[in-house]
Amino acid sequence: MIEIHAGKTAAKIINEQGLKPELFTSFLGASGGPKWFTLFGLDKYLFGEFFKGRTQQLNLIGSSAGAFRAACFSQNDPVAAISRLAKTYSETRYATNKPTPEEITTKARALLEDVFGDNGVTEIINNPVFKSHFIVAKSNGLVASERKALQLLGLTKSYLSNRVHRRFLTKQYERFIYQAPNSDLTIEDSYKFKTTQLDLTTDNLKDALLASGSIPLVMQGIKNIAGSPPGMYRDGGIIDYHFDLKINNPGLILYPHFNSTPKAGWFDKSLKRNVAPENYDNVVMITPSQEFIASLPYGKIPDRTDFTDLDADTRIKYWRTVFSETEKLADAFDQQLNNKIKVNLME
Repeated sequence: MIEIHAGKTAAKIINEQGLKPELFTSFLGASGGPKWFTLFGLDKYLFGEFFKGRTQQLNLIGSSAGAFRAACFSQNDPVAAISRLAKTYSETRYATNKPTPEEITTKARALLEDVFGDNGVTEIINNPVFKSHFIVAKSNGLVASERKALQLLGLTKSYLSNRVHRRFLTKQYERFIYQAPNSDLTIEDSYKFKTTQLDLTTDNLKDALLASGSIPLVMQGIKNIAGSPPGMYRDGGIIDYHFDLKINNPGLILYPHFNSTPKAGWFDKSLKRNVAPENYDNVVMITPSQEFIASLPYGKIPDRTDFTDLDADTRIKYWRTVFSETEKLADAFDQQLNNKIKVNLME
């Protein structure tokens, strides 16, 4: 039902000590749009049971959908917040099956209001334990344009540059990490993306989170986020799709993910390029098994093509079924905690 993959150091520790919540000091949430629906039941279990009553700081690091999840986990009632996100996101309807970037962005802003309610923003900023970090890509040059033809030209340049070497993207994109105040997160990036860490405030939080999920060509970019350098900010998954960076904080990193082969950035999706093993040495990754995925409707996990391939009623029914089925992943993880844990060593 679930698989547990771990780096060499992480595998040794959990084989000796088990999967104890106090071993973890960081939590990763990847990009991937509705693919995260596959983790819904597990998310509720982790933040409703596994980390319940925690007093040690836990850094929640996310890009795009992962950032939206982090924003839920650092509210006072994380289970209620992630449930609101799942419901509102999954039940979103558009005027046509090819909505404009303007319509998608408007609906995304409305989704934020549902997720945050009256106090969500201040709860995230003031949470003493669960520290949110939203990764955003500041886009420079043609990829900063809102004119579709110019943006597409810039993205084509990004794609071709990345095929040669990921480091060539550093001329087009900068990493911004919007983080809860008093965060102790430190990272290293062998690809040398310029990285700026800024505190989340009541003035920038909503725009920073929206920017982290603003997919190029699909949504409007977010311009001139409060307290940030002027410019255009887009989806954090452009740089950190599934992450290929070193988190320096002591302790293990928990990473629920929808597959066991992470890709560094958005432009690596179609490449065979692997992440650096040393960056996953202290990572514990929890993934649904292939058998579980095959048991879902259509034999796959949700993705953004469902918006165009299925009518709204069919899509919403499908996604509700996925939510229900993911409770089995939570049960499977709970059973692992009480039995001998089978760990797959990450290469």
